[in-house]
Amino acid sequence: MDEITDSKLQSVNSLASIVRKLKNDGKKVVFTNGCFDLIHTGHTRYLREAREAGDYLIVAVNSDSSVTRLKGDSRPIIPLNERMEILAGFYFVDFVISFEELNPYNIIDKIKPNMLIKGGDWPLDKIIGKDLVEQEGGKVFTIPEIKGQSTSGIVNKIISLNNQTV
Repeated sequence: MDEITDSKLQSVNSLASIVRKLKNDGKKVVFTNGCFDLIHTGHTRYLREAREAGDYLIVAVNSDSSVTRLKGDSRPIIPLNERMEILAGFYFVDFVISFEELNPYNIIDKIKPNMLIKGGDWPLDKIIGKDLVEQEGGKVFTIPEIKGQSTSGIVNKIISLNNQTV
């Protein structure tokens, strides 16, 4: 990794301090999370749009064990350190953090972003951390998903192609 990419990788305590300063300076901090196992255009479009909603974008990434518990024994395909490096390499991602739990509730509680954004496949009332962000006066919303763009779909296509005889 390079110095710029490396500086985007933060611990929860350092990120909480950074966010407090940014908010005190009047900046809007956006938070989103996910597995981000195989990066595809659905991810990049979603993350760019999330970043456009505020001044800084924090992406929280599920740990390898968390992804396995959520998606099954064959996942993740890409290890956590590589997923984080890929995300930190995007100009529209300002900070990247990982979490071991199945959801980012504790990180949201410590960081206290102004906005919480998820993909359109999440109903607003099911977005984890919504209560925390709204009690601080923040906003929670979704970005419409791009149909046909999913890591599971890519994995299934690869398996299907692999099962075909040539």
